[in-house]
Amino acid sequence: MKLNVVPPRTGLFWVSQGIRTFLRQPLALAGLFFMYMAVVLVVTQIPVVGIVAGGILVPAATLGLMAATAEASSGRFPMPTLLVSAFRAGRDRLRSMLVLGVVYTVGSVIATGLATLLTGAGPAPVAGEMDSTMLVTLLMHTPLFLMFWHAPALVHWHGVTPAKSLFFSVVACWRNLGALVVYGLAWMGVFLGVGTVLSLIGALAGGAALARAVMVPTALLMAAMFTSSIYFTFRDSFSADEAPPAPPPGESP
Repeated sequence: MKLNVVPPRTGLFWVSQGIRTFLRQPLALAGLFFMYMAVVLVVTQIPVVGIVAGGILVPAATLGLMAATAEASSGRFPMPTLLVSAFRAGRDRLRSMLVLGVVYTVGSVIATGLATLLTGAGPAPVAGEMDSTMLVTLLMHTPLFLMFWHAPALVHWHGVTPAKSLFFSVVACWRNLGALVVYGLAWMGVFLGVGTVLSLIGALAGGAALARAVMVPTALLMAAMFTSSIYFTFRDSFSADEAPPAPPPGESP
């Protein structure tokens, strides 16, 4: 496996590829994203173990959405079974993915706890508001995001061990920091631009209530579009020295 260092302008390419791929299969990719959200919502409602189980499933679910994007980018229809790609890759890789899930859950709990201690407030802000607790929580989670940005894909498609995948993910993000910064700023611009246009249209057509009604489903679609771009950040950051093992039928590397 080889780490590729890309120029900062590649961040714009990742955004455009994510948007183009999503628009190629909008119903399928949006449907898979909503299916993932629904599963997480149901799992987290399970008493006692729900939150933990939901956290453990995050790396596997992220990999499933990346596999769906890979399928769509190849011109094929992404089937719902791609969401469980991590569970069809063999016992060793499934075990590694579950280890990542445990690490992610523990890390998230620690990051949230630190944010709560630093702000002296509860971890859950009022819905729809961005308060100091949420901002600090996001900041505390940043190292976790870097560790897991590429880790699930490295485990699944390259057979990297959990510890090495976390390390390589951080190194790749650092070496391609310029591209990731451009990528993040570009997506912020897309979200703000779409939000501003829809707010103006909604306000002109029917007032604030209509604007909010339009913004909620649009925000979810934009989130689904964003997830479609994550695959390309991985694809261009790593390359195999030799052909990796063939993925299960119906799945693209």
